[in-house]
Amino acid sequence: MYSDKVMDHFMHPRNVGEIADADGIGEMGNPVCGDMMTFYIKVENNRLTDVKFKTFGCGAAIAVSSMTSEMAIGKTLEEAMLITPQSVADELGGLPKVKFHCSNLGADALHQAIDDYRKKKGLPPLSSSEHDHGHDHDDEAEGEAPSCDAPCKV
Repeated sequence: MYSDKVMDHFMHPRNVGEIADADGIGEMGNPVCGDMMTFYIKVENNRLTDVKFKTFGCGAAIAVSSMTSEMAIGKTLEEAMLITPQSVADELGGLPKVKFHCSNLGADALHQAIDDYRKKKGLPPLSSSEHDHGHDHDDEAEGEAPSCDAPCKV
């Protein structure tokens, strides 16, 4: 069901924690499965020098957070914005279909942290991920995977 990389990042997550004086903070969650992710970033010369996360969720959510943080550290803000849920899943060797939407919110939380940093600096956001779903997940059958590809904001 899970790849060896997913299991490794779940059992030995990298970059767990909080940056007390973070330059940007992003938080995403999915009310269907209860996964909640908060990303903290430090930025120097437009480059991510540190990325930490706190995730409450399943093994896939923890693995996604860990992989996203590893993929982002050292990248420019623009390069980090190119990290997508699909690229994180690919780097992990894939995610089960039912876990892809529910647990794969790390890239979106990272993008929110970058936008938060830019907002604090008086710069426009780089992200276009903020949008209205146009529906809620209450009308989905219990145990059914969400039917949209959009992340759920906290």
